[in-house]
Amino acid sequence: MTGLSRRAFTMGTAATLMSTALATNSQAQAPTKIRVGSLTLPVFAPIIINIMKAQKFDTKNGFEAEVQVYPSFSSYYAGLATGEIDTLIGGPTYFQKLRLEGVPLQIVATGATLADLVIITKDPAIKSLADLKGKQLAADMGSGQFQILSIYAKSKKMDLAKDTTLVNANFAVARAQLAAGRVDAAMIIEPIATMMMKDDPSLKIIFNANDGWKEIAGTTGWELVYAMREDTIKKAPDAPKKFVAALADVTKYLRSDPDGADKIAVETVKLPPGILKEAVLAKRWDFDAKPAWDATERKSIWDTFERAVAAGFHPKLPDEAIIYAP
Repeated sequence: MTGLSRRAFTMGTAATLMSTALATNSQAQAPTKIRVGSLTLPVFAPIIINIMKAQKFDTKNGFEAEVQVYPSFSSYYAGLATGEIDTLIGGPTYFQKLRLEGVPLQIVATGATLADLVIITKDPAIKSLADLKGKQLAADMGSGQFQILSIYAKSKKMDLAKDTTLVNANFAVARAQLAAGRVDAAMIIEPIATMMMKDDPSLKIIFNANDGWKEIAGTTGWELVYAMREDTIKKAPDAPKKFVAALADVTKYLRSDPDGADKIAVETVKLPPGILKEAVLAKRWDFDAKPAWDATERKSIWDTFERAVAAGFHPKLPDEAIIYAP
């Protein structure tokens, strides 16, 4: 080997080693990717993740959220069950069902309080849930929200299946049924409720699940919480804390800048301007992300599991590992 070729070889080797080092460093610094389920509907799931992405709360907290959008709730939950996504927001009792069926998930954060869940009517004679006896109620009977409503009703010695005529309808159809006068009342969630009352000021709320739950449980109940797959947590042990920190940033942003949040909702899920802001200021669209492993939140979520079993929605409690602990 000549002197020149040795120098070339040495320089080439150094360049290769540098390139390898840079690539290794780059890989080491690559942020954790968390695949988040979302929906095409204008509900909590897309609005929260869209705010997180728009405000870069994911990268601020050391991860990159990759959003997978689903057209229906069934495909949305199937995405978590099959491992297509790592996390999503959903009903605590639905996660209870999935865990009992063997889906490896753990609840990592709270999300939406029950203030989001309301019963709306235009009949002035209906003033409370008890006044719905003998009336027609449109409700999504397969939803976690219906389980919450049923649990409250049973605490008041009322069986919705026997004391009312239930019309099974998802939230959009329930809205249409009430608008057409085919039912006396409808179980609705925000921001659909605010849109309905904007369209028809004669509509009124006769039941708010947050008030009802505090009455029977003495604490805040959770309509929606976040669950993450166990295999995701095993591969990235810091993923829950990073994700919860980003969700907490979304909570602060919603409360400090409802105009900004409203603008994001208009641009992304095409809500009419002002709807999200009005629902937030009315404290019916109340997003409050806290670590699920904190004692108060853990107790509240577990209380919901116990009430779901007592009401006959699930055969037994899940194992305690359903709630993530660092």
